[in-house]
Amino acid sequence: MSKKQKLKKTLVEQILDKAKIDHEGLSINALENEALPDNIVRSDIYKTLALIGDKTGTIIGMLPLTEHLSEKKLARISGNKKVTMIPQKDLQKTTGYIHGANNPVGIWQNKKFPIYIDTIALEHEFIICSAGELGRSIRIKPQVLADFVHATFSDLKEEK
Repeated sequence: MSKKQKLKKTLVEQILDKAKIDHEGLSINALENEALPDNIVRSDIYKTLALIGDKTGTIIGMLPLTEHLSEKKLARISGNKKVTMIPQKDLQKTTGYIHGANNPVGIWQNKKFPIYIDTIALEHEFIICSAGELGRSIRIKPQVLADFVHATFSDLKEEK
């Protein structure tokens, strides 16, 4: 398939279109170390992590691929004593998505889990996150995404 051909929109893109949310669909697989387009760096791409809190149940954390999540910080801001990553084998039945396809839009639409986005996102004009399928992403303004999925901005990064 040539790059010029129009890709079929993912369900996430269709949800955003229907809600008239400004975004751009991209064909990027962040799990593969493929070359990125010139205008994108790895820190623009956000991973969507699913965790279980000891008090709240499932919560979602989003931060750049280049950063590590501080489970202690996420636990504190989410009202938990402790949070742990959901085992990969349980991911799809919990969020509805396989590893690499978790995304805040689909998770919010279907599960209403609380979502936390690292504050570093606010320093950027746009962030890139999964569009719900491997190899597909969306570019979206962080505040627009947060408003749509009712996300909270917090410092989630492990200190270096």
